[in-house]
Amino acid sequence: MSKIDQQLFTVHEHALEKEFELCPVCGSELSVKHSKHGSFVGCNNYPTCDYTRPLVQHESIETQVISGSQCPKCGHELAVKSGRFGIFIGCTHYPECTHIEKHDHSNEAEQIACPQCNKGHLESRTSRYGKTFFACSAYPKCKFIVNYPPYNEPCPDCGFGILVERKGAAGSRLECPQKSCKYKRAL
Repeated sequence: MSKIDQQLFTVHEHALEKEFELCPVCGSELSVKHSKHGSFVGCNNYPTCDYTRPLVQHESIETQVISGSQCPKCGHELAVKSGRFGIFIGCTHYPECTHIEKHDHSNEAEQIACPQCNKGHLESRTSRYGKTFFACSAYPKCKFIVNYPPYNEPCPDCGFGILVERKGAAGSRLECPQKSCKYKRAL
């Protein structure tokens, strides 16, 4: 068994390296605190002083007007804005006009018909957690959803309308999204 280097555990050397930040309100020391909502920096003089700030400062972008653009609803200019789900393009005349530009994926790839209802097509969506999934465009009526990119090819085993592309350690493969079908093949 190897010997442990005891000088790694000496307090006085590490205490000199640590820089203390002071509370801008009361002048007491600040430290990292933990709550059920995540970590934050808070004053050690709590509850006398209730100063807190986020552990990581997020940069918020200023609203940037897109010159030469025009809102199709009201005619005002469009702007790049930052919202709770990320950056988007919206009308500068908000809240009177609530127009938001949707990113159109139809030019990038062929539209794949929904295998469940055959009325809508599968389109890429993003969950509130930032995860991409593919859902039917006829949403409230058809609730078909897959978590992997759809491939416009029917399953040779069960005949289901699409296959999905999955990536694994062995590389990309096509699978049937039906749980009862076990069809898989390398891409």
